[in-house]
Amino acid sequence: MSDELQFQKTFSRWKIWVAISLGLSIATWMMYRSLNHVNFIEVKSGNGNYSWIDVNHNQIIDSSNPKEFQSNPKGNFKKESLSDTIQLINWTKASFVWLLLALVFMVGRDFFYMLRIRILTKNQLTWKQCFNVIMLWEFASALSPGVVGGTTVAMFILQKEKIDLGRSTAIVMITALMDNLFYLVLVPLVFIFINQDQLFPANFSASKSVSFIFWTGFGIKLLLCVFILFSVFLFPKVAAQILKTVFSLPILNKWHAIASKTGEEIQMASKEFKKENFLFWLKTMVSTFLSWSSRYLVINCILNAFLHLHFLDNFLLLGKQIVLWLLMMISPTPGGSGVAEYAFGELMNPFSDSLLLIAALALLWRLISYFPYLFIGVFVLPRWIKK
Repeated sequence: MSDELQFQKTFSRWKIWVAISLGLSIATWMMYRSLNHVNFIEVKSGNGNYSWIDVNHNQIIDSSNPKEFQSNPKGNFKKESLSDTIQLINWTKASFVWLLLALVFMVGRDFFYMLRIRILTKNQLTWKQCFNVIMLWEFASALSPGVVGGTTVAMFILQKEKIDLGRSTAIVMITALMDNLFYLVLVPLVFIFINQDQLFPANFSASKSVSFIFWTGFGIKLLLCVFILFSVFLFPKVAAQILKTVFSLPILNKWHAIASKTGEEIQMASKEFKKENFLFWLKTMVSTFLSWSSRYLVINCILNAFLHLHFLDNFLLLGKQIVLWLLMMISPTPGGSGVAEYAFGELMNPFSDSLLLIAALALLWRLISYFPYLFIGVFVLPRWIKK
């Protein structure tokens, strides 16, 4: 099977619809669960119609357990209804401004990705080619499990844009290095100012497991950075030899020639990248920082559109996103579908008493940051393959 046929098979229609269906199904389930969820909200003393009676005698208010509350005309809790939630959604001019900013940051995220590719290819690709590369890369990521991503497809795309395989491999590895370095630097900064209990709230099921997964993922990212530095910058010859050895195994032997050539090209690309000056790497790092910052600020804009958040709330929200994105990265579903919506709902609960509102914001977030790439990819891919 040719590379082109394999590529089209990777982006088959049924995979696109599986990704879309998964995301919409989980989002719909979240909405249904929220509509049927009983929730009690604390109000000013005497203005509610329920009182907390602590049936479990654990001194913890379980706002979702009806047995914890009894009817009381002078109570300080009230039951949340759908109409109450709708009243919380206050569409103002500010709401539209925040949502417009969310879209601007989404565009900014891809613009800075394109800029980074232009820098790494030394302007060998035009802006139109960079647009195609990034859109197809995002398309591949949207259809691939979070744990896999679209890196393999990205190397193929760059190669078809006349970037040799070794340099394509090196470029993709460097983008991964920069992305992971941003994350590795951000995490310690977040934990200096934010307590771990705030990032892994008690109401998040199996919070200890989530914490374990988070730190395990952090360790894997650290090892990946070390591996890339080792392969591209320090000992490319050793990396090339490892490639040859691995692809000498009987089960992989048919790709041995390609692996050998890739190893040689990685060494050549390594020599080129080692010659680059400080300004080249600074521009690459700045474009990475701006791209990821834009990605994170999308959620901040969406929540600010409908919730009253203070500065510290926004900072905490950015911190929670380091957990959210790592959970999406290890997801076995296409583009983190399902996992993203559920994790968003659980992690963002502290910002609103309304589960329904949080579920609606989760869906809005995915409509802005995920689904567009599926539809753009469907439009771009046939034209790109035809060219």
